[in-house]
Amino acid sequence: MEKFLVTILGLILISFIYWFFFGKKEEVKAEGETTIVVEGGYKPSVIKVKKGKPVELKFIRKDPNSCLEEIVIPDFKIKKYLPMNEEVKIEITPKEVGEIVFHCGMHMYEGKVVVE
Repeated sequence: MEKFLVTILGLILISFIYWFFFGKKEEVKAEGETTIVVEGGYKPSVIKVKKGKPVELKFIRKDPNSCLEEIVIPDFKIKKYLPMNEEVKIEITPKEVGEIVFHCGMHMYEGKVVVE
């Protein structure tokens, strides 16, 4: 009986881990601007934009986690502090089709801009 319970618990835990890391991410198409709530990660975590069109990303941090105090967009050499409950605007103009990754200062939380 113990082996059965441990096996079931293990399968449930594996399923949760798979869902958490590989499950469908929230996605939004941005036309000019989009708001990203920083709370336990980035919501939405995937933003679709058009190549060559400027887009304004508005970050609002709701989570006091010190890891989320900073937003880094390496492809644009952007690194900004995100104060609690204040909007921080970052404007980018993607020149190439592909993905632009953004992450927290410790690279524990990640999101991306998909350029079409």
